[in-house]
Amino acid sequence: MEQIVSSLWSDCLNHLQTKVSPTDYSTWLRPLQASSDNGELTLYAQNQFVENWVKDKFLSEITDLARFLAKNDHLVVTLKVGIKPTEQPKPQLGTQNAPSEFANTGFKTGLNPHQTFDNFVQGRSNQLAKLVAQQVVDNLGESHCNPLSFYAGTGLGKTHLLHAIGNELIKRNPTIRVLYIHLERFYRDIIKAINSSNSDAEKIKKFYRSLNVLMIDDIQFLANKPKVQEEFLHLLNALFEQKKQIILTSDILPKNIDKIDTAIKSRLSGGISATIEPPELETRVAILRQKALERGADLQEEAAYLMGQKLRTNVRELEGALNRVIAWQKLTLRPITVDAVRETLQDLFASFDYLITLENIQRIVAEYYGIKVADIKSKSRARSVARPRQMAMALAKELTNHSLPEIGREFGGRDHTTVLHACKTINELRDTESGIQEDYINLTRKLSS
Repeated sequence: MEQIVSSLWSDCLNHLQTKVSPTDYSTWLRPLQASSDNGELTLYAQNQFVENWVKDKFLSEITDLARFLAKNDHLVVTLKVGIKPTEQPKPQLGTQNAPSEFANTGFKTGLNPHQTFDNFVQGRSNQLAKLVAQQVVDNLGESHCNPLSFYAGTGLGKTHLLHAIGNELIKRNPTIRVLYIHLERFYRDIIKAINSSNSDAEKIKKFYRSLNVLMIDDIQFLANKPKVQEEFLHLLNALFEQKKQIILTSDILPKNIDKIDTAIKSRLSGGISATIEPPELETRVAILRQKALERGADLQEEAAYLMGQKLRTNVRELEGALNRVIAWQKLTLRPITVDAVRETLQDLFASFDYLITLENIQRIVAEYYGIKVADIKSKSRARSVARPRQMAMALAKELTNHSLPEIGREFGGRDHTTVLHACKTINELRDTESGIQEDYINLTRKLSS
């Protein structure tokens, strides 16, 4: 019965995804869990606030849809707070849940059990990275997915994906040996091995080689550490030969990290790499709504939209701002409105508005492409000028609150249709030309840093 209910709810979600906004879908509907209760479809919300919201906004539509798909006009759909009950686990490998610590062996995975695929908010900026992460879970250790590297700026979700992969793997197979560590921990262990007796050094090496999955955060810090790099390369090769999965993160594409052995870069290039960009507005809003829900806070959509408009750098910045707003709400017992957000975060908004201006965008884009600001504002249609101009316009639309006509006026008196065309062109090229995508990411980081 549970399989039938699971299939029915999956079909419902697929239909609902086409009818509601992406923000509503990822914030309110996708996190709901479904179970069968005496022939009824029971949906579980994570807290009372979510239950009330879904009941008011969506329950009637969900009920009609479920009855239609189930071909049962009398199907009862109920909504309650809680977690769906689980069946007794069967004694088969990979079918039970397990905590992130192996109690029998004392093995600690280093995983955060709260960072999963379910609460990773997906948008255009990170959808490829999430897809690759899920592909690795399904094809663990296969050569085309090994090693796996995520590269992105600070606070964009690289670490969350590592934890999500690890938690999903342990959920499927509780005996799998997964380890998540920061490069600093690996560095300390290798230095200890180098300075220890042969027997102690062998214990450390044996431990790492016994892993099924090794995940290391921030490998760019391997730079200028030749002895550690040598041991790291030996470990990579040993794990790869045994079809054990290696997953890494860095702030830039691994092959572009300076002062790292070319053999390491070659090994990493043989796998798969995925980038995560700064989240676009819709994803920023969805992240804020999701994080507020997890905290049991009622963040009004207009307030979330204002925060998303103003704070564009990374997810960590959004979470920090949200923490301030929630603290203010608990102190004042007032609702989180647009005015409340503007009052609470006025210093953050002011500093960001000061940093990213149309003039700064034009200057940084011109420097990046080796042209002059006057060229960007000129009437020249030469490709060497037109493409940087389009890039600057697209960045201006994404990173500032200026209207299209305002942007056009600052780019040599062009009208809003020219700006719109530039944004569309850059968005299309980002999907088809890796060079344009890399330029966009690099420029966004320069402007947001």
